[in-house]
Amino acid sequence: MATAKGGEKLVLRKPVFVKVDQLKPGTTGHTLTVKVVSASPVPARARGGGGVPAFAIGSRPARIAECLVGDETWVIVFTARNEQGDVGFDLHFTMCDASH
Repeated sequence: MATAKGGEKLVLRKPVFVKVDQLKPGTTGHTLTVKVVSASPVPARARGGGGVPAFAIGSRPARIAECLVGDETWVIVFTARNEQGDVGFDLHFTMCDASH
């Protein structure tokens, strides 16, 4: 069982699922399920500052896409990495933030 500092029990709350039309800019802690409607790849840019970081040598750059995702109430734009943005997939967001 999880405990917080000081030995008291940590109480977990059940997630409350919201619809896209209920999101307001600047709010946090949302849980929702959406479907990817469309995705358009964002072209990779060359990074300035010279040189390549040591951890990136031999690794593939992340595939970035701007996706239109939504449910039966509304759609929003989501920036996806790698396989997150495949059209037709359902995405489940937990503890996400709504920004403008």
